[in-house]
Amino acid sequence: MSLGGWQPGQTRGTVVPTENFDAEEDAKILRKAMKGMGTDEKAILELLAERSNAQRQKIKLQFKTMYGKDLISDLKSELSGDFKESVMALFVPTTEYDAWCLNNAMVGLGTNEEVLIEILCTRTNEEIAEIVRVYRDKFHRDLEKDVVGDTSGHFKRLLVSMTTANRDEVKEVDLEKAKKEAKELYKAGEKKWGTDESEFNRILACRSFPQLKATFDEYIKVSQRDIMGTIDREFSGHVRDGMKAIVMCVRNRPEFFADKIYKCVKGLGTDDHTLIRVIVTRSEYDMVEIKQVFLNKYRKTVWKAIDSDTSGDYKRILQALVKKD
Repeated sequence: MSLGGWQPGQTRGTVVPTENFDAEEDAKILRKAMKGMGTDEKAILELLAERSNAQRQKIKLQFKTMYGKDLISDLKSELSGDFKESVMALFVPTTEYDAWCLNNAMVGLGTNEEVLIEILCTRTNEEIAEIVRVYRDKFHRDLEKDVVGDTSGHFKRLLVSMTTANRDEVKEVDLEKAKKEAKELYKAGEKKWGTDESEFNRILACRSFPQLKATFDEYIKVSQRDIMGTIDREFSGHVRDGMKAIVMCVRNRPEFFADKIYKCVKGLGTDDHTLIRVIVTRSEYDMVEIKQVFLNKYRKTVWKAIDSDTSGDYKRILQALVKKD
């Protein structure tokens, strides 16, 4: 697969539901792994990496039914560090995990804008609508209001647009509209002194991904420039990063996440929170394509990148999720 070969709806996860699933048997294995002196981390990680998120929810319920104990509380008391964080993330329903990450990014002092961009600028309408609902149910707060309270300016407007979950989803491309809006983007940015940010926001937030892809292709013809370069020149800070995330997801969503993984492990130290979040959230969705893009772009496998930057059971669970090539 080339870097540009991604097609929406044609992605595959490295984690798939196990056949002949038996929640009762799995609950017994986890109970045994935590009983007595010490913990059998190997048994825990090998089981979890071979079960889908939906299957893990059933194991959690079955464990409580069988033993009258909360599996998550037991695991929390037995595990530690980044391995514990990875296991906890695997047991949270997918949308709830996104909602939790967003809340965590805004609660208390400071805001983690990178998390807001990663989730709100890359998820589908259906996913965002569900995140908004779960956010309200779990935290008794309104996601849009929290975003408004924690961000400002054009970045705030872009994220508010994303939280509406109202992007056009028509698959057919209107080529005349693409040509017209490519010219409008050019007039709003490169062609004038200053930038009409609202025009960029309107088009990037409203149009379907296939329509945007056509608009970006037309933009090159109109301006002799790539839209990514234009956004770099016309914008700065978090709004620039958010807009570039949308463009990347239009062109090749797996590449956006491959770049995320690379940034987590390059240089000194590791961004473990982001690494866990990306691998857990993409493992059932498009990790096969992410791995391929990563290999093409960075000349090493995701498995190897994890191997050289993490250690112990934490390393082993991440590798078990992405699978060795």
